[in-house]
Amino acid sequence: MKFIQCFVAIIWLFTVIQTVITVNTPVVMYHGMGDTAYGSINSVKTFLEDKFPGIYVTSIQMGNNAEEDFLSSYLMNLNKQVETACAIIKADPHLKNGYNGIGFSQGGQILRAIAQRCPEPPMKNLISLGGQHQGVYGLPKCMGSIKICNYVREMLNFGAYVRYVQDNLVQAEFWHDPLQEDLYRNRSIFLADINNEKQPRNESYKINLTRLKNLVLVQFLNDTIVQPKESSWFQFYNQGQAKIVYNLRDSPLYQEDWIGLKQLDQTKRLKLLGAIGDHLQFHVHGKWFEDEIVQPYLST
Repeated sequence: MKFIQCFVAIIWLFTVIQTVITVNTPVVMYHGMGDTAYGSINSVKTFLEDKFPGIYVTSIQMGNNAEEDFLSSYLMNLNKQVETACAIIKADPHLKNGYNGIGFSQGGQILRAIAQRCPEPPMKNLISLGGQHQGVYGLPKCMGSIKICNYVREMLNFGAYVRYVQDNLVQAEFWHDPLQEDLYRNRSIFLADINNEKQPRNESYKINLTRLKNLVLVQFLNDTIVQPKESSWFQFYNQGQAKIVYNLRDSPLYQEDWIGLKQLDQTKRLKLLGAIGDHLQFHVHGKWFEDEIVQPYLST
């Protein structure tokens, strides 16, 4: 009898421990330009694993090694990246019940595209750290290899909306020229699509994005990389000039609710956060990251 009671107790204890270990929602990270899946963002993975023992944290890698992954942040078609990432996520058994996404810089808009195009398994919270959701108009301090950065600039100067450049240069795919809005909408193969600026609009993009529990958009208030920095909040230059930035809630994207931002906002699931500092300059172990990101969105 005592043996049976002891055996039952052991089984119960094992079940409790297993439940505790698996309680936290898995996390999928996507790196930015000039980084790799297990490069500088690995500090976030280590921090979360230390804070939540047993949590599953993975980072999307394009290619077979770090070098290929690094090059993909400049020279791999974003639509292909999204397609490949969706397949990786779907094939991962740890993610079958859903996951939280953390996108770093351009990884923010890539993960958003994944949420819009690949609803299964479901992304629960999407945290975009300095993403360029309305694109960029300028590349003043390109991060990474100087040689590659110079090549990026040359290609953008050659013609961001030339088909070959659009198909092969990541930064051209979210290049947004406010002086040529019609050209941008017609020729942009990635950003104008996921922002539903083309006709006919893709209703599934709105349906899928509004399935998120929260869309967390972080703007770095002293950002010198993203131009304009307000792009992190879906804000951009008024058409025809590159000085005055419109408010998100005044834009057709929001007012006509092309991708569901208005719906998310009205249900208090759109979070616009500001972080003091330059692009991605936050302390992983700091109070801001703990209070504004980890506890509200990653602790369950």
